[in-house]
Amino acid sequence: MNILIADSGSTKCEWCLLKARKKILIETTGISPYFLNGEQIVNTIERELYPGLKRNLPDAVYYYGTGCASPINRKMVRRALSKVFPSASIYVNHDLMGAARALCGNSKGIACILGTGSNSCYYDGKKIVKNSPGLGYVLGDEGSGAYLGKKVLQYYLYNTFDEDLRYKFDAKYVTTPVEILEQVYKKPQPNRFLASFALFLAENRGHFMVENIIEDGLNDFFFNHLCKYNESWKLPIHFVGSVAFGFRDMIHELSKTYEWELGQILQRPMDGLIAYHS
Repeated sequence: MNILIADSGSTKCEWCLLKARKKILIETTGISPYFLNGEQIVNTIERELYPGLKRNLPDAVYYYGTGCASPINRKMVRRALSKVFPSASIYVNHDLMGAARALCGNSKGIACILGTGSNSCYYDGKKIVKNSPGLGYVLGDEGSGAYLGKKVLQYYLYNTFDEDLRYKFDAKYVTTPVEILEQVYKKPQPNRFLASFALFLAENRGHFMVENIIEDGLNDFFFNHLCKYNESWKLPIHFVGSVAFGFRDMIHELSKTYEWELGQILQRPMDGLIAYHS
């Protein structure tokens, strides 16, 4: 039986086809039903995924994706997958369930996503029992790449950066305030644009302003979300995502401050999902 697993954020989607003991790994553009319609999702899959499968079509598809907490979005994604793989059984779930299964397996725990966006839940080993509201990059997404990138742009546009950081920013991005505002308010997928500036933080660790942005941004996630779970003081707290992995030292320090048990910190959930579905 061929099993196709997908883990999709807003920026990229990782796919793994399990065939006997072999794995075919493919990366495509992220599939977000908030930014793509059904036809665009089908086109993305046919253009970027289908050729890499080399005619090894799946019997079952387990898709975990951003935006799929909404029944309407789940239906749209399921319909698109069914058009591409009409003979396969299709299972569509929220990316948070994917993170929970990858991080916790069949055990209880708190599962957190810190990537382009952010989210968290209490998982009882079978299902998500509690979920702190995810408000998206405009109202929420504390601790995410978009949230941290927004802070970088605020420091730059408000002229808060010192001379050293401002010089490094100008040298790296060669842009203007007008171009930045154009990208944020008029161009598609502004969350990806904002998240791209989190890399500036990773490249300038050690500077007190950079460390403050990282610590404040991650602490906003801890305080506004993880503190809402009584289970945070009883169960391990796991993290997955590029931001979590890249700034795992700060997550360690904050976990000590809150006196919480820190579990796994994974860059991506795919290995855990492969183990779960195998």
